[in-house]
Amino acid sequence: MGKDLTPIHGLGPYLALKLVAECGTDMSRWPTSKHFTSWLCLAPGNKISGGKVLSSRTRRTASRATALLRLAATAIGKSDTALGAFYRRLASRTGKAKAVTATARKIATLFYNTLKYGMDYVDKGADYYETQYRDRVLINLRRRADAFGFTLQEKVLPGIAVEVS
Repeated sequence: MGKDLTPIHGLGPYLALKLVAECGTDMSRWPTSKHFTSWLCLAPGNKISGGKVLSSRTRRTASRATALLRLAATAIGKSDTALGAFYRRLASRTGKAKAVTATARKIATLFYNTLKYGMDYVDKGADYYETQYRDRVLINLRRRADAFGFTLQEKVLPGIAVEVS
């Protein structure tokens, strides 16, 4: 194939081989990664009637590739990686089932991009992901406080050094 899939966390050599056997190496069948994840039934199938969303669940599937990606997502949840931090944050907020689906979708997107575009995946770790998430939350809090006419101040705790930029 020309690209190593094993740097993607959750995809070991055996799982990568099984995914290639199920999906193939020619990603031109799917124009974008969104089409690919929809084919795997990892994207929400919105049922809309009269402009109102009635349901946005993912479809049921018997696809072995989807089952493999869900298994990889479950294993990633225990790892100290950016994908593991994503899984844990989502699992605490929405539940483990939705977190598994969302993480499996992320892995499928990485798999697609690696095969189609030759992208190299580099994990920056859970700490990097957590600091990015924290910065994103602080920016949103500041924006909302400004909208209501308030200002945020840093609370200084004794013995704890906190950097807010």
